[in-house]
Amino acid sequence: MHDDTGSGHGPAAGSATPTAARNLLSFKPFSRFIKSRWYPGIFQYPTLGVFVLIMYQLLAGPRAAHDNFGTALTWVLWWPLLPIIFLFLGRFWCTLCPFGKLNDLVQRFVGNNKPAPAFLKKYGIWLIDAMFIAITWSDHVFGIVENPIGSGILLLLITLGVVVSGALWERRTFCRNLCFLGGLAGNYSRAGMFKLNATPAICATCTTQSCYKGNPAGAGGRAVPGCPMFVFPKTMDTTAECNLCANCVKACPNDSIQMSFRTPTEELWSVKKPRIEVSFLAMVIMGIVFVQNITMLSIWNDILGWFGKELGITNYPLIFTLSFIVAMALPVGSLFLTGRIAGIFNKDGMVRNFTLFGFAIIPLDMAGHIAHNLFHLLAEGKAIWYTALQLFGKMEPSGASTAIIDTATITALQYIVVLLGALGSAYAAWRIAKRNYGEAGNAVATTAPYAVLIALLTVANLYLFSLPMAMRM
Repeated sequence: MHDDTGSGHGPAAGSATPTAARNLLSFKPFSRFIKSRWYPGIFQYPTLGVFVLIMYQLLAGPRAAHDNFGTALTWVLWWPLLPIIFLFLGRFWCTLCPFGKLNDLVQRFVGNNKPAPAFLKKYGIWLIDAMFIAITWSDHVFGIVENPIGSGILLLLITLGVVVSGALWERRTFCRNLCFLGGLAGNYSRAGMFKLNATPAICATCTTQSCYKGNPAGAGGRAVPGCPMFVFPKTMDTTAECNLCANCVKACPNDSIQMSFRTPTEELWSVKKPRIEVSFLAMVIMGIVFVQNITMLSIWNDILGWFGKELGITNYPLIFTLSFIVAMALPVGSLFLTGRIAGIFNKDGMVRNFTLFGFAIIPLDMAGHIAHNLFHLLAEGKAIWYTALQLFGKMEPSGASTAIIDTATITALQYIVVLLGALGSAYAAWRIAKRNYGEAGNAVATTAPYAVLIALLTVANLYLFSLPMAMRM
């Protein structure tokens, strides 16, 4: 039997240190840029400027989402691109994020730099889970996405949280323990293609711990602060909390830190101590993607009508809340049930199986999320250009379509993405089973129930993407 939970950061079994050829920092121009004073500020300040423009548009611009440049940038461009960034570049968005930069500026001028409360450290991911659920619920009950003012209020509330956290606590406490986007980024980056890691042979003899504590004489002789995300590269076994700020690269006196590309999903089967809250978020996201798809279909009103008739309820928020709970409970319950079946073969408990194999669902999660957002990006992408024209007094052409490509092509791309995600999840489940139960000869039997679950979730996704979806813009 195994421990059910844990948050340790031991070295990942089977994870290899990149060769010099694979280490991107061995490419001198790239290394000089990453270690320079320009990185990451050269990305952060323009992003902060765009954020200010978005906020102005959301709060003071056109009231119709169709005409609002802030709405188009936020929900047609930024939100669809996020999971794609997580797939290819890990948490690189967190490097650009205006909230992270705002946190740093608040700390510089009014920060108390107190340690994060023990409660946040222990239950941060659960709080992130709850926040992600609450924001999704609020969107459907109050119409945040379709209402520029609603989107603006949401961003203002997040800004308030960042300011309070930055004023009270040290480093990026908000990003690590409270940001719902950080939770999403952490989950998806585990299956992503980019990683940062230290070189064990070099770190074994290091006594400075500059990568974590900071270095008063780092790259170029400039003082470099410690890791803002409370990560010690020497011992970390996951990229989930690394926001690629490169402080550790600049602070390390021994050039131990490496950046490289890896096989997608590799981390999912090599993490030593999986956490149940990570697996729970993975299954909740699966339910949320289902909800996002279903509520944009023409059959949604029929479902609401049936639900209300059967329960004798006419109040929309209540009907949606019940539907939302069911949509999230089904994937979570299905993984617990599958864990119970797998336990017959691997002799582990249901909670342990849920914790381990929830990680295997992350690729399909991310694929479903990307596929859903591809519709908004490709079917509504021209709205970004049209709303931008309106800033300069130009009107969009009468009857102009917002689509970049035709619906049939979008659907085909959605199918491809979902199927690739399903393959990634199935392979991750096999590798997790082999790593944990292979010696007992029951890896195949353990994998089989999860393969069935992944197949069912895949079919459900494909069916939903085969139906016509409504647009936001």
